[in-house]
Formats: sequence, structure tokens, C-alpha cells
Amino acid sequence: MTTAKTESSEQAPEQEAIEVLTPEQQATKLTRRFVLWSMGGSLIPVPFADLAAVIGVQIKMLRDMANIYEVPFAENRTKSILTTLIGSLGIAPGTTMLLGSLVKLIPGVGTFAGTISLPVVVGAITYATGKVFIMHFESGGTLLDFKPETMKEFYIKQFNEGKKVASELKDADAKAAKAPAK
Repeated sequence: MTTAKTESSEQAPEQEAIEVLTPEQQATKLTRRFVLWSMGGSLIPVPFADLAAVIGVQIKMLRDMANIYEVPFAENRTKSILTTLIGSLGIAPGTTMLLGSLVKLIPGVGTFAGTISLPVVVGAITYATGKVFIMHFESGGTLLDFKPETMKEFYIKQFNEGKKVASELKDADAKAAKAPAK
């Protein structure tokens, strides 16, 4: 009796390895993406529309982050938290945001001037906000038990780190824009 030899060595088409990220890794990638989005939003040439876009980007970032951590999201609570956090930075960043937006009222020069410092400041604020919430959600916190006053020092530290990150992203974007198209 002859037995047919079966080919069990037939291989299924190769499947790409799916990278499984931890919630912290997902939130870190999300924060970086939203830093770029907020920097882009700051380039809107209409005063105050730029700041509204940036706040909208930050709210969306926190909504998406809450989904990653499976934490209930409350938009009004989030707006209140953002206002308090940004206020904890002191007068300079808030004034920079306001003046960076208002200077866009000056035709030509104003739009250019508004694109100098505003993207870095809003990028840094978005970065700091993301980092603070990653730490808070990683420790099991929610939006309801978030206390901005307890995060003030960490937020300021992350804001300063975020200025470096945002500057690097802005410089990389400028280099990419100058590179010849392929």
C-alpha cells in the first residue's frame, strides 16, 4: 500500500508582523502627531481662528487618548483642565499665543511674524498636555480625578521639553520643504 505524501510544508503567504503597542506607546505616538497638528493649526492666518483650531486639536488629542486608556471623556471638563494647565505656565506663553494670533491682523508682515513663535509655543503646550495625561492615565487616573494644580511642576517641565521638540519638528519641516521634489 502506498501512501501519498502530503505537503504540510506549504507555507501560507507571509504575513506582516503586526506591531502591538502598549497604551503608553500609542499615546506617545498620538501626542507627537497632535503636536504637528497644533503647530499646523497655529498657521491659520485668521486671528483667534488659529487658537480655536489649536484648542480643538488638543481636545481631540485628549478624546483619542481617553479612548486608548478606556477612560470616559467629558469635553467641558477637558476645556476647563486645558485652561487651567495653560494658565499654570504663567503669562509669557499665554501672551505669546495671544500676540502671535493678533499680529496676524497686520497685512503681510503680521502673518509672517505670527508664524515665527506661535507654532513652537502651541506645539510645546500640546506636547506638555499629552505627556501630563499619559502619566495621569498610566497611573489609573481619569478626567474626573485630574487635579491640574498637582501637575503644575511636571507640566512646566514638559512644556520646556516640548519647546525643544516643537523646534526640532519645525526645523525638520522647513528642511523638507526646501528639499528638491523627487
